[in-house]
Amino acid sequence: MKLTSTILTLVLLGCATALGQGALDSRLTTLDPIINDAIAEQQIPGAVVIVGHDGQVVYRKAYGHRAIVPRREAMTPETVFDCASLTKVVATTTAIMQLWEQGKFRMSDPVAKYLPAFGQNGKQDITIRQLLVHYSGLPEDLDLAKRWEGKETGYRMAFEIAPERAPGSSFVYSDINFVVLGALVERLSGESLDEYSAKHVFAPLGMTETRFLPPASWMPRIAPTEEDENHHLLRGVVHDPTARRMEGVAGQAGMFSTADDLARFAQALLDGGRGVLTPATVAKMTSPQQPATGTAVRGFGWDIDSPFSTNRGELLPVGGYGHTGFTGTSMWIDPTTRTYIVLLTNAAHMNAVPGKEKGSVVSLRTKVATAVAAALALDPSEAEKMRLASATGYNEMQSAARKLAVRNGAVKTGIDVLEETEFRALHPAKGGGPRSIGLLTNQTGVDSEGRRTIDVLANVPGISLDAIFSPEHGVTGTLDTTDIKNTKDAATGITVYSVYGASEAARRPPIDVLKRLDAVVIDLADAGARFYTYEATTGYFLEAAAKAGLEVVILDRPNPITGSFVQGPVSDEGRGSFVNYFPVPVRHGMTLGELAKMFNAERHLGAHLEIVSMEGWQRGDWFDSTGLAWVNPSPNLRSLTEATLYTGVALVEGTNVSVGRGTDTPFEVIGAPWIKGRELAAYLNGRGIQSVRFVPTAFTPSSSNFAGLRCEGVNILVLERNTLDAPELGMELAAALHKLYPDDFKMERMEELLVNQAAFEALGAGQDPRRIAEGWQDRLDEFVRLREKYLLYK
Repeated sequence: MKLTSTILTLVLLGCATALGQGALDSRLTTLDPIINDAIAEQQIPGAVVIVGHDGQVVYRKAYGHRAIVPRREAMTPETVFDCASLTKVVATTTAIMQLWEQGKFRMSDPVAKYLPAFGQNGKQDITIRQLLVHYSGLPEDLDLAKRWEGKETGYRMAFEIAPERAPGSSFVYSDINFVVLGALVERLSGESLDEYSAKHVFAPLGMTETRFLPPASWMPRIAPTEEDENHHLLRGVVHDPTARRMEGVAGQAGMFSTADDLARFAQALLDGGRGVLTPATVAKMTSPQQPATGTAVRGFGWDIDSPFSTNRGELLPVGGYGHTGFTGTSMWIDPTTRTYIVLLTNAAHMNAVPGKEKGSVVSLRTKVATAVAAALALDPSEAEKMRLASATGYNEMQSAARKLAVRNGAVKTGIDVLEETEFRALHPAKGGGPRSIGLLTNQTGVDSEGRRTIDVLANVPGISLDAIFSPEHGVTGTLDTTDIKNTKDAATGITVYSVYGASEAARRPPIDVLKRLDAVVIDLADAGARFYTYEATTGYFLEAAAKAGLEVVILDRPNPITGSFVQGPVSDEGRGSFVNYFPVPVRHGMTLGELAKMFNAERHLGAHLEIVSMEGWQRGDWFDSTGLAWVNPSPNLRSLTEATLYTGVALVEGTNVSVGRGTDTPFEVIGAPWIKGRELAAYLNGRGIQSVRFVPTAFTPSSSNFAGLRCEGVNILVLERNTLDAPELGMELAAALHKLYPDDFKMERMEELLVNQAAFEALGAGQDPRRIAEGWQDRLDEFVRLREKYLLYK
């Protein structure tokens, strides 16, 4: 062990020597006028820049001065900076992630489980995840108006403070979050934050010039900031007033470092966390972890795409991560182009210059990152672009702070592509008897000209359409009953076999009919919800086709509510049913073709499956971006708004409430005779649920629950569909009904569609829905990784 440590130290010292020699890629001299202009305009006294690319330092240069007062001192590459909030990500977040790797906690754990005093004043449900992503609802900082001193006093104040917003509801960048996380590191590790960071973060990476509480010997190289409240110039003393009162060591600020050391840290993350974290942990830490409704995209600690992401510049793609510090420091790390940018300034020092207000580096950070990307031609490879698009949709991140709006597409569905390719996927017979096929379809099976797929396939030479199969609601999509009989199609005279009914047997395709066919074609529009029964019907056909030895050809269609969002609890293993064919989340973000591909592989069905993919569809497309005509996929999904709400509101329709069936607006309202509309609307609006508002209403359904009875309830208004987590909305509705009407609301049957025992039990125990949603995040992350293998549209 000692030999290994010695070798590692020598290697890291070698790296330090290489850095010390400097690096000047001529392409990056475009940075010179940008930074020199900022100095001339007195935005900053000076700066140190290090750019790394493809594992090498390609630019390292100091500009201007590190001090203007009391006397001018030239900036050098070895200058030590007060890193301010870079402390959050370099020291505190890394420490937290190491402790998470060790199994010391779960991200969804309430902070009060480990710091009981934190649970007072409405904070008992705030989770560790919410602290890390700044969605805790806590204020921005501790009260500095009154005098106080000491780390323990700071902790006590943080533990006593009350949230200003509902936890999980909105993004507020808060230093208190990281004050508490610093305390958590100490509680879980048994070491102070500075001791832990030095031993487990800085030392393994050879960051010999990084620490809290810098020694006096460093003082000549430290860049001063500004004067404190006693008019003493801060040099070697942390600038952040909260951290200063907490004796210089706090989770949000207090770390001092050099550009060289931060470059080592950045390269270690690009190398998969070498020496401090595992690659899987780095990937999790730097991928979106904010609530599904969040518009500010945050990793654990790290910024990805938010109003604070100016240091990403205009050209680097979403997919990188970074952070800034109030004193003028920043770093951005882009794994897509294998690049990092460390820009250290002490802009705060301009406050100490007589007659000069505080400098600003916001625009400078943007200009530097943009210039680096342009100079090095940092264009992601096509493979990387496809990887990002497959994970996030064409808007890179649909709910990001700087998102695109919508696009106007011209999508060709599977039947259109089949027609254009002269039905090649069906292998029409060129001689002898025609190839016998069956077709599972309904009213949604139409081409771009409005022709039924039934009529199109019935007239293809070399093909004989010998059987039609109809799913729930029948071949016309108008029946709302389990009693659907076999019929004949009026236009073609072909027998229509119903594969929907009250029993399991009635929902299975007839094997004797399948055995007379060569192939089955499936053309159905799905709704994007796990419990929509067309998905199970497709799975049943794959099973039967494998047994009968015939081919399945799926003519793919859009997921109407996009292929970008994956939301809600993953259904429990071993609980397969007609509304849960395979363990997927409520909102899976997949097309029917992609689901079939996953079912066939993951359940080892062995069906001969071919998918005729769409052309022109992108994962970020809502249905109104496709250029296709809306056809109701079922009698009670009559609009895109209803489909948008369906994955949430439908979760409660198995209970004793009306979800608007038998009205003009199914799934846009909920109600019951025992609900008080104004009371329920006031409670739900008071929850601050992202993207929706609630209006008291009354209605009388003509069918389904409470047919003919007057119901009070709420009308649900969708304000921003890209930030709506509909399954979490469903949990909010159930929780509100359970809280307000405990004697009337019968929640038991909700489990039939939820199919997640942990979430259901938490709901029954009165747990906050946002906390419940955090509890299903780990399994959701696992599903996203599985799902990516089967995505057809990148």
